[in-house]
Amino acid sequence: MALAHDNSKIWYLENLDIFREMPLPMMEYVEKNTQMCMFNKGEYIYFTGDESNQVYFVKMGRIKISNFSKDGKEIIKCILSSGEFFGGEHLMNGENKRSDFAQVMDNQTMLCKMPADEFKELMNENIDLALRVNKIVGFRLRKMERRLESLIFKDSRTRIVEFLKELAEEKGQAVGVETVVRNFKLTHKDISNLTATSRQTVTTVLNDLRNKNLIYFDRKRILFRDLEKLA
Repeated sequence: MALAHDNSKIWYLENLDIFREMPLPMMEYVEKNTQMCMFNKGEYIYFTGDESNQVYFVKMGRIKISNFSKDGKEIIKCILSSGEFFGGEHLMNGENKRSDFAQVMDNQTMLCKMPADEFKELMNENIDLALRVNKIVGFRLRKMERRLESLIFKDSRTRIVEFLKELAEEKGQAVGVETVVRNFKLTHKDISNLTATSRQTVTTVLNDLRNKNLIYFDRKRILFRDLEKLA
């Protein structure tokens, strides 16, 4: 990890989703109490069992939040990118220890970190911020609940297809009747960890969908021909 020095930090913070259009005095407080850090691929932000004493905001790059199953398999809970925040879920559930770990997925990933106590105080003083945090944490919890239901009731192929459809709905851009997700950097291994399937199954399903002309993908993007047909 390296500290990043940049005079435009407040501009970065104002453009994070969670702080967008917040009052200037609050943003000045955030700038004063945050520190920008640079990480490279593979570095860990925190480990399972660490103290929940910091919250993080992603300026650039990607972070995966994961834990391990009883048999040692990595289960990716979510992948976060520019504009998103993480590490503050304990502010809602009262936990003092991390129940997962956060790892960097890209070189030159830039984060802002803020002491959790300072962020909690900020939430107590600003109802709009508290509502945004509650909405984000609630949304992620609902996604995890849906994934758990899928693990119990749906087969591997269905889980992979539903993950792709969700990816298109959340990250995709409409291009006529098609939907494209640009900067698609997930490996087959990432998708397998997100869907609790094997890498071989992911490869088989993706190739089958491409052969049926339902999707097209390369190293930079994934194109969905028709989301209704995919579903």
